[in-house]
Amino acid sequence: MDLHEIRKKLKKELDKGRYEHTKGVMYTAGCLAMAHEYDIGDAMLAGLLHDCAKCIPNEKKIELCRRHEIPITEVEYRSPYLLHAKLGAYLAETEYGVKSPVICHAIRVHTTGAPDMSVLDKILYIADYIEPGRDKAPNLSYVRTIAFRDLNACMAEILRDTLKYLSGRGGPIDPLTKMTYDYYRPYLVSENKSLEGREDS
Repeated sequence: MDLHEIRKKLKKELDKGRYEHTKGVMYTAGCLAMAHEYDIGDAMLAGLLHDCAKCIPNEKKIELCRRHEIPITEVEYRSPYLLHAKLGAYLAETEYGVKSPVICHAIRVHTTGAPDMSVLDKILYIADYIEPGRDKAPNLSYVRTIAFRDLNACMAEILRDTLKYLSGRGGPIDPLTKMTYDYYRPYLVSENKSLEGREDS
């Protein structure tokens, strides 16, 4: 399936708000790919499909993961909305014909992150956070700026803000997200004197 066919199918599968977000992530991923000299088509495809399982009811997410032997962690049982990433990677391959393991992996880790992510992993993770429809995250203007300069520094900033938000909310935190932050924390501009230009807000 090409991007046009996938968009038509997704428009039926997703609610209006999620579909608009999906388009935003697709185009933002394409822009980031251009900035970082990555394959634009792969980035846009990953962006288009990253939330393909998002609107499946949570109980059905669990059922489908069990049926297709997709592992479910304790945190995911408590917060089954997180399963849309794993399930989405599976559906990208089986329902939308994506054969690239790199694209499927990027979809799989776009919510929790993972240590030592590929360029596409980081592009998708960041695009999901900064696409034009997002407006509530702290430091968003700064994060959008560094996204086009330094993917690793941008990952560190997003992960720090995400963990702070999740901790403040008191909800479960996937251990993989903490592991990812620990991996990228050395790239934080505010904690690395070799990188300059940030004004702490």
